[in-house]
Amino acid sequence: MAELLAADGVGVVINGRDDEAVSSAVARVGGSAIGLPGSPADPKIADALVATCLSEFDSVDALINCAGIAEPAGSSILNVTSGQFHDLLDAHLGTVFETCRAAAPEMVARGGGAIVNTSSFAFLGDYGGTGYPAGKGAVNSLTLAIAAELKSAGVRANVVCPGAKTRLSEGPEYEAQIADLHRRGLLDEVSTRGALDAAPPEYAAPLYAYLASDLAKHVTGQILVAAGGFVGRFDRRPPSVLAYRDHHDAPPWSPAELDGVLGNRGEA
Repeated sequence: MAELLAADGVGVVINGRDDEAVSSAVARVGGSAIGLPGSPADPKIADALVATCLSEFDSVDALINCAGIAEPAGSSILNVTSGQFHDLLDAHLGTVFETCRAAAPEMVARGGGAIVNTSSFAFLGDYGGTGYPAGKGAVNSLTLAIAAELKSAGVRANVVCPGAKTRLSEGPEYEAQIADLHRRGLLDEVSTRGALDAAPPEYAAPLYAYLASDLAKHVTGQILVAAGGFVGRFDRRPPSVLAYRDHHDAPPWSPAELDGVLGNRGEA
């Protein structure tokens, strides 16, 4: 993403928790790219990122969050520790909250801006885990709330669920996890093949660049997908009405009555 934006003449501040990875990315991107290492879940780092962007480039036009860590091997609600769960939330949700908290006021003050956060198909629960799907689901909800609140101020907020081969989606442990999810029936054949043969990140980057640009000035509050050559959207659907009674002249539903409504529809 940084490479694509910099190639289009955008000044970028690159962040990551690993000093060497940040330095390597800055060298690879070149141009006016600047690196600032540290965890953006730390409020001081998030504030420093915004301050650096303002001092070097005079404004914060776009914020792109793409951060996360993998679940511990074999992680499930049966064995995950509280510490592991909170570390996952910190990496996935904390980074998004703190950077949005730091950048949004600057965008509102200048009358516009674009926030692009990263989620995952994992928010549906199909990939198992605990803090990873919980964090990504929370990123979706937070982004939609930001989009609704800041729309009148000209600030847009969207989510991308990318499918791309990265350090989190390769290697023997990852392949074994995908195979196990397929064996348990959580992933179908198509999803399994896609997870094991993801396109390189260059195929996901253009959607981020588009959402950060003025071309997308009317796009906000969307949960989008970029996976190889596939571009999609998770549409917001109203709840299905299964049964209804007016509370003004009817008692609450009894468990037996609810079983009659839901008993044959309980499977997710």
